[in-house]
Amino acid sequence: MFSITKDNDLNTLEIKSINNRVYGKIHLNDGASLQALTLNGHAIIQNLEPLIYKDTYASSILFPFANRIKDGIYTYNNKEYQLEINQKEENNALHGLVYNKPFKETESFTNEDSAWIVLEYTEEKESIGFPYTYKIQLKYTFTETHLELNLSVINTDSKAFPFTLGWHPYFNSDHLHDSILEFDTSKKLIIGERNITTGTENLNSFKSLKIENQKLDDCWILDSNSIQFYTPKYKFSMESSAKNNFLQAYTPPKLNTIAIEPTTGVSNSFNNKIGLDILKPNDTYSITWKLNIENN
Repeated sequence: MFSITKDNDLNTLEIKSINNRVYGKIHLNDGASLQALTLNGHAIIQNLEPLIYKDTYASSILFPFANRIKDGIYTYNNKEYQLEINQKEENNALHGLVYNKPFKETESFTNEDSAWIVLEYTEEKESIGFPYTYKIQLKYTFTETHLELNLSVINTDSKAFPFTLGWHPYFNSDHLHDSILEFDTSKKLIIGERNITTGTENLNSFKSLKIENQKLDDCWILDSNSIQFYTPKYKFSMESSAKNNFLQAYTPPKLNTIAIEPTTGVSNSFNNKIGLDILKPNDTYSITWKLNIENN
């Protein structure tokens, strides 16, 4: 049996299975981010202390842009906009606008085999840098061996707006040095100063990425909608329902931890248009990321 409990003081939700093989913790005030996840008995997402959320964006939803916008400046429909610079050291706008927004629970369900919960944030005020209104709906579904995250964006404005999406989870490995990422790609993004995309490079016969001692902050254009992560104790696959799929991998200053970020666009997407979508008034865009875990 599964249960969902809320801590009203901290505004968090805990999802548990009676056999303790599944656990999830969602911080509603931090953009409904998934701050802990255990599947099939493996704690694959855990607290990143001493690193803090405002620096890591751990498990945050990235909207209306994934990654960075150079100088926070972009042009849309022949008009220039200035986003807030929330990454001062690089003078960029970073990871969108909803990572620190308060979400509310609208629906939930539990039974013997699963639990799901629907969370929602409604933006009713137009910001200077992104002068549109919208609604974000998240549905987290938990079973013993998989997590499914469905994200829907509804344009509640009278104007169309540009966007890309992403998810920013950090995963634990018993030994990251011996862990491997597998994915289909023939192109890697060239990242220039201030972590801004400047072009692409072709890859020949790419099969897998051995983490070893690499310090990663890299992005690839995916040729399929699936990636695999192999660790000494478990492996998982992550699938995306999107038509444009990119993978950002980042190793933070914390041992045996890696960010594996599925996105629909790249850094500076509002300017280079790579992966950029347009959402018309009253339209909805939905994407689903599925994570399935196995023992090694």
